[in-house]
Amino acid sequence: MKDIKRFRIIGIIEGASLIILLFLAMPLKYWAGLPEVVTVVGSIHGALFIGYILFTLYTTYKVRWSFIWLFSAVAVAFIPFGNFVLDWRIQAKYS
Repeated sequence: MKDIKRFRIIGIIEGASLIILLFLAMPLKYWAGLPEVVTVVGSIHGALFIGYILFTLYTTYKVRWSFIWLFSAVAVAFIPFGNFVLDWRIQAKYS
């Protein structure tokens, strides 16, 4: 269960970085003329995204998730608030 808990934490952090990128950094770039905010936040989000994908693969192997769980975990990383919905589903299944 430690692997599931770590995955949930990493998923929430990665999901939050996407929200910050889309709803804070992007408006600051286009409305306030601050493109450097997207550069910084985008770089952080990119690193977190790569870590999330790697940890998704690791968790899939350790927990023996099905392909559906693996696909879902990767797909929600591209949807705002998707990681939060997946976290809710994982919490319901493993709690």
